[in-house]
Amino acid sequence: MKKILVTGSNGFIGNSFEKWIKSYKGYQLTKLSVRDNSWTSVDFSHYDVVLHLAGIAHVSTDPQMAERYYQVNRDLTIQIASKSKTEGVKQFIFMSSIIVYGNENSEISWETTPNPENFYGRSKLEAEEGITKLSSEEFSVAVIRPPMIYGKSSKGNYPRLSKLAKKMPFFPYYPNKRSILHIDNLCEFIRLIIDNHEAGIFFPQNKELVGTIDIVKKIREVHNKKTFLVKGVGFVISRMINHNGTLKKVFGDLIIDENVSEYKFNYHVHNFENSIRETEK
Repeated sequence: MKKILVTGSNGFIGNSFEKWIKSYKGYQLTKLSVRDNSWTSVDFSHYDVVLHLAGIAHVSTDPQMAERYYQVNRDLTIQIASKSKTEGVKQFIFMSSIIVYGNENSEISWETTPNPENFYGRSKLEAEEGITKLSSEEFSVAVIRPPMIYGKSSKGNYPRLSKLAKKMPFFPYYPNKRSILHIDNLCEFIRLIIDNHEAGIFFPQNKELVGTIDIVKKIREVHNKKTFLVKGVGFVISRMINHNGTLKKVFGDLIIDENVSEYKFNYHVHNFENSIRETEK
């Protein structure tokens, strides 16, 4: 029986993983809030794995928030990892983010150097560096750097794009490519790295690279709506995309090299088309 302690567990990923793991035998999952210091009195020695999901997820440019980001995303992560190691936990899994590479890298390979552009990205990267130092033969540290995660009840960019897509029959024709990750594929990936007691840095993603156009068309198709692509605006977008954060989020390229995200076992529960249907139904 694998005993898993999930910290920061009431968010989208934590709730999804709890539901996912219940469909398998051989796992016992416990949730632990770390919003106050009560977690420090919990005995971690009862658990084989700590899956650390707590953190501030949204990106802020308010400099007054910087200290809070470092306290939660970096310091708390290192504190929980240290307690895990001291009390005999065998594996620590940290949910980081592809944002550690910043916004200038459009393709991520093993050679790409992290270059965070804001304190959200820096706090995640510094957390990675802090917990990696704790890694040993007895204490495996796994860091997951996912691209955009989406699924039923997800937050962030996908629901905003979905809402826009359902309202707009006309959409600009501007081809791009992005790595994305459906929540079920992520949950299965986490289950597999727990089973295989993995350590290192991991980049799970869907098998298919898709463009924003592909996502919009598929969302509208699920809702029995046609999409009309407007050509001739690509030139305007290409001139503005590097100077407009919103345009870059919507139409920019962000690709994880498929060699980086390869894993010895298949974690792709859904292909792209089925994942959108599951999300939108």
